[in-house]
Amino acid sequence: MFKKIITIVTILIGIVLISALFIETEYSVIRSIEINKSQKEVFDYLKFLENQDEYSIWAKIDPNMKKSYQGIDGEIGFISSWASKNEDVGKGEQEIKKLSPNSRIDFELRFINPFEATHDAYFIIEPINENISKVTWGFNGSMEYPFNIMLIIMNMDNMLGPDLKKGLENLKINFERN
Repeated sequence: MFKKIITIVTILIGIVLISALFIETEYSVIRSIEINKSQKEVFDYLKFLENQDEYSIWAKIDPNMKKSYQGIDGEIGFISSWASKNEDVGKGEQEIKKLSPNSRIDFELRFINPFEATHDAYFIIEPINENISKVTWGFNGSMEYPFNIMLIIMNMDNMLGPDLKKGLENLKINFERN
């Protein structure tokens, strides 16, 4: 009986490991919204990480999280760090890695708690006309083999997409109000 159980467990583990070979390790979550402001106005607002407190869903979850900053906000190399007791927010930091004037902002997100991971995020700002801009908020991540098997049950688009969408909606409301 014990041999049969060991055999079945070994076969199941083998199936999982083989299946993981055929599952993507990378994922992307992307959401967009149109804002009634010029491309330059939107870019000049989004490049300042401290402004995320006004629209980010994670900042709203724990408005009492501890924050610290290194460098000059709105410039490459600026780091915004956060620490929260709320597991939905956790602890980590983001750094501005690249600024393409008026069109794109690239960040590196470094999560520390409740899990360790490094991912890329970005904003793309495109003009619809001189007074309307399309803002795209994207997040790229990966799960290494064999943990990528989790992507079958963890649909990252469904998990993160609503948060990005709500953040963009907050951005639109707050930004168009002014």
